[in-house]
Amino acid sequence: MKCPICKHGNTLPGTATVTLERGGSTIVFRQVPGEICENCGESFHSAEITSALLRQAETAVTQGVEIDVRKFAVAA
Repeated sequence: MKCPICKHGNTLPGTATVTLERGGSTIVFRQVPGEICENCGESFHSAEITSALLRQAETAVTQGVEIDVRKFAVAA
């Protein structure tokens, strides 16, 4: 698809790093699958991936994690 951010690049399947912050917690997910713009690098993720990211981040925040870097896993 044409990137809706930069309007110049096309998105291609790939992986990205996603950083989520909430309150005093920062969780960094590496190797998150999605569509990545070949021009600007913006990443776009499916509803399933986004839901999994938010669930995992909420679990980490609930456990009191302040900073965490982890490899993304869909099943978690």
